[in-house]
Amino acid sequence: MTSDDPFWQRKPLDKLSREEWESLCDGCGKCCLIKLEDEDSGQIIATDVTCKLLDLGTCQCSQYPQRSKYVPDCVTLTPENIGDLNFMPATCAYRLLAEGKPLEDWHPLVSGDPNSVHTSGNSVLNRAVPETEVEDAELEDHVIDWFDGDAVKWELIEIDPDDEDWDDEEEQDTAGNGT
Repeated sequence: MTSDDPFWQRKPLDKLSREEWESLCDGCGKCCLIKLEDEDSGQIIATDVTCKLLDLGTCQCSQYPQRSKYVPDCVTLTPENIGDLNFMPATCAYRLLAEGKPLEDWHPLVSGDPNSVHTSGNSVLNRAVPETEVEDAELEDHVIDWFDGDAVKWELIEIDPDDEDWDDEEEQDTAGNGT
């Protein structure tokens, strides 16, 4: 290892600065998905239902600094507890580094693109619903199989609402959804 290597390859997790630690988060939002635990096996099963604080447009916590105030069971990741948190996705940078594995190629620190987690399909963007729209009794209907893989790639585009060429109805017709 050389001093030219990125900080996450040079330093153990417990030696990172606060800024370095926070930058490891790829912004996937998967840690904010509601998980169920099988009472018999203890297996953790993820749903596509997110914490009420997750902004589904950015995959960021809308109340990050004071999230525990609003969601008391929100877990704060630390170098000390990351190895014990089996509900984190296999692609989580904190988990990967704790396991001695490299970051994924699509991680923003590796790619240099803050949207790469979304464009690679490794986030909850366009794949989740807020818990405010789902009854607890319906959670089992929202179990997913893409938590640790099965990326869905998205092309992020910016839409100008003032663009006269943009027509919602025409877009629906070309998508085969006809009106």
